[in-house]
Amino acid sequence: MISETDDAVKRAVVLLSGGLDSMVSAALAREQGFAIHALTIDYGQRHLRELQSAETIAAKLGVDRHVVLPLDLRRFGGSALTDDIEVPKDGVGEEIPVTYVPARNLVFLALTVGFAEASGARDIFIGVNALDYSGYPDCRPEFIASFAETARLGTKAGVEGQPFRINAPLQHMTKADIARECARLGLDPAWSWSCYDPAPDGKACGLCDSCRLRRKGFAEADITDNTNYAA
Repeated sequence: MISETDDAVKRAVVLLSGGLDSMVSAALAREQGFAIHALTIDYGQRHLRELQSAETIAAKLGVDRHVVLPLDLRRFGGSALTDDIEVPKDGVGEEIPVTYVPARNLVFLALTVGFAEASGARDIFIGVNALDYSGYPDCRPEFIASFAETARLGTKAGVEGQPFRINAPLQHMTKADIARECARLGLDPAWSWSCYDPAPDGKACGLCDSCRLRRKGFAEADITDNTNYAA
């Protein structure tokens, strides 16, 4: 139950995956003065390291509430992150890669809106990026704008004239820009995790799309990323 005192709090729900982009997005929400409610989806991804990073980030940023929600997308499969499909290691291509999880951000944002409505929040932060990324369709600005309208039409808050604002502060940033924001905000890159396929010794593989884009961004920004890479 939200009390009158709670209603006066400037509150936002952040979709916190444990990755670099979600960490920077959460820190930007905090910088804007929001009390953060973080939502992490345990969707059956290939490894637990990302979830552990989400817990670390939530603790470091001092979020008010952190919900880790189980949702076993392995039952669907169809992605190298949730199925027995090899993660590509030969460079970032132009087609939508097999690491795309079917409708992931569509599903995750719907859950985030539900959490926000229950929490009395009207702002949602998501760390999607449409420049240096792997070509996922659910990271594009037109998807975010369309989803905001869907949320307005499909919720009690929206119908009553209190629509949700879907904040995507990294939408038009390069990975180098995001690395610079990470440094400016005083974040430790090692709190986050980007690798799709960690090596047996626990290091990031260094060769999957996500590792390549992350390494490229920090290199272009001339900022040290203290992540341990296997390759």
